[in-house]
Amino acid sequence: MNVKYIMLASVLVSQIVMAEDAPLPNPVTEVGLVKIEWQNPKDFSDIRTSNELQSRFENRLFDTLTKNINKEAEKNLKPGQTLQMTVTNFDLAGDMRPTFGATPGDLRVVKDLYPPRATFSYTIKEGDKVIIVGDEKITDMSFMSNSHRFNDRPFQYETTLFTDWLQKSVAPKL
Repeated sequence: MNVKYIMLASVLVSQIVMAEDAPLPNPVTEVGLVKIEWQNPKDFSDIRTSNELQSRFENRLFDTLTKNINKEAEKNLKPGQTLQMTVTNFDLAGDMRPTFGATPGDLRVVKDLYPPRATFSYTIKEGDKVIIVGDEKITDMSFMSNSHRFNDRPFQYETTLFTDWLQKSVAPKL
């Protein structure tokens, strides 16, 4: 009788593993003026989570960043303009370190040595007319030295990476 349960459990587990290996489409998040395609997130430098289901963490990360980028885009873009981005690589601030069983998951250690980074292409449109097109590779090397950035917002360093880019690189071109 126990053999039947073991065989049934192994079949169910193998089905779950096969389902996780199925290729997923690139996630797309859209809020207000901003639409972002996150291209091949499994290949990103570092978007690993320490204590939550990876897919849930990625959804939360992508949604939060899109909302925060939209807040800044609303301040910088003119009426009728939209921002479309395709993120090809992303690296969260900090680095994951194993705890070797001391805690249930790994720990993210945030130090100046591990700044947030992003590689992406973007298009700003006004209706159907393309206003600006570009490719960017951005890094915030001073992400920890600015005192106004110390708060408990989720993904604060990564949000600042994108908002600084919008303020310093995109806004002057508009």
